[in-house]
Amino acid sequence: MSFVLNVERSISGQPWTWRMGSADGRDDGFLPDDLVTQILLARGCARDELDRYRNPRLRDFLPDPSVFRDMDTAAVRIADAVERGEAVTVFGDYDVDGATSAALLIRLLRALGLAAGYYIPDRLMEGYGPSGEALVAIGESGADLVITVDCGAQAYEALATAQAAGVEVIVVDHHKCLATLPVALAMVNPNRLDESDEGAAQGHLAAVGMAFVLAVAVVRELRAREFFGDDRPAPDLLALLDLVALGTVADVARLVGLNRCFVTQGLKVMRERRNTGLSALIDASRLKRDVECRDLGFALGPRINAGGRVGKSDLGVRLLITEDADEAREIAAELDRLNEERRAIEAQVQEQAEALAEATHNHAVALVAGCGWHPGVIGIVAGRLKEKLGKPAIVVALDEDGSGKGSGRSIAGVDLGAAILAAKEAGLLVAGGGHAMAAGLTVMGDQVAALSSFLEARLGNDVAAASGNKSLVLDAVLAPRGVNPDYVTAIEAGGPYGMGWPAPRIATGPVRLVKCDIVGNGHVRAIFAGEDGRSIKGIAFGAAESQLGQTLLHAPRDRKLWIAGRAKIDDWGTRPAAELLLEDAAWAE
Repeated sequence: MSFVLNVERSISGQPWTWRMGSADGRDDGFLPDDLVTQILLARGCARDELDRYRNPRLRDFLPDPSVFRDMDTAAVRIADAVERGEAVTVFGDYDVDGATSAALLIRLLRALGLAAGYYIPDRLMEGYGPSGEALVAIGESGADLVITVDCGAQAYEALATAQAAGVEVIVVDHHKCLATLPVALAMVNPNRLDESDEGAAQGHLAAVGMAFVLAVAVVRELRAREFFGDDRPAPDLLALLDLVALGTVADVARLVGLNRCFVTQGLKVMRERRNTGLSALIDASRLKRDVECRDLGFALGPRINAGGRVGKSDLGVRLLITEDADEAREIAAELDRLNEERRAIEAQVQEQAEALAEATHNHAVALVAGCGWHPGVIGIVAGRLKEKLGKPAIVVALDEDGSGKGSGRSIAGVDLGAAILAAKEAGLLVAGGGHAMAAGLTVMGDQVAALSSFLEARLGNDVAAASGNKSLVLDAVLAPRGVNPDYVTAIEAGGPYGMGWPAPRIATGPVRLVKCDIVGNGHVRAIFAGEDGRSIKGIAFGAAESQLGQTLLHAPRDRKLWIAGRAKIDDWGTRPAAELLLEDAAWAE
């Protein structure tokens, strides 16, 4: 194996390797002729697909909606509802994917002339997904049709209750399914086990992506019925792509194939500020520049989520469907306030969870449970534990009655969602489901230890294999002077970057540490000086107690280092500069 800069063991204890296996990015002896081509090839893009991936357009990636099972059935039923002027209610989840999915379909239906309503369950009082009681109540209130989004794949009892009460339900979801599906008028989900090959190939889509494909199918069906005319134009579906981009990134969906197209085109729509609520949220997030892909996951998404986590569950949907600028500003301000409240609650739970996680150091999966933890933050805390420990983590909030709500996050190569479904089938869970990288569950407190043992047996080998292959994968080595705004701008053309399509990671040096301190909530900030006279700012988020952070904080100023991470624009100063999001370092001598 060829190690980058001969680093076989870095300060963080891992080797540095090339993404494409060599220092020059060669693939079958061919040297790419430009930086973006090299980035695309290194992320698995076939050479004959370069043009398509360089500028992903919807018409090049969107499949025929009919390849998905039950898609035509769902589209026909919704088109019938539009023509008849029926009452339709969209039942959504309380996270970003659920909120954007619900908002997308509500906006579509309203553009088609239906005053569609919505129902978002309360996280604390009702929990995840539809209940039979809620669906029946929606039907009794006058709804002719219910469409669930981002939930329903495991709602066996609820959907059976709805069917018995004569409530028609269409399920639009993306979570993993069992072989036997719940009863529904239509189950639109690319992760059905009986899905067509073409449909299953889109299993990486978030629920909002599936909702968009359904919107395409509905409009196509109405066109076939000659529903549109000069006095009734077809809705502009492309205007909904800002919602698709937000939900896709916030749900940490893999940014490959159609998802890359959704996010690329959705960011363009978002920058035009067409959605009144999103525009207000951008302002509330204090973004003074054009929205970038990372802002969807780190600025906008958390604020939408805050409503469902610690506030009112329907705030996100209300924001995303409103056309009233004053209402939008009020809701965005409330979500911003709730996000700050969420951070305080999260910090307390995280501290306690980390203390308990120390006892799981020899476990493949870190499973911790605590009484009184707020269930609205356990998913975030699980993600923090996963990053810190480098293995799947599940955090369970136990109630006084002994039941617990859990949320888990996984690492690449370990399918947590499938394991949770298996645990449910084994009788260890009251409820559970998810996808490869994230899962939710309901478990009785006296079954937590048994669940932990089950996951150890089920996932131990997968975690060991994933951890054993761990290395810091690099795309390039640059001189310090090469880490500049022009380079950052150039690599952005290979984006958007995110899960499944990582931003280029570079190493630079040798450098000497000039200054290092702790800022914010345990972040390590440093300034390095290169031998070429150029200085570089770097920051390692949440790294104060890590091996990397401690080494940098106490490193002698006369020793040389290689540093590695992802370059970004630092726009806080009077003129743009490049800085490094530090991920690792190694001694250069």
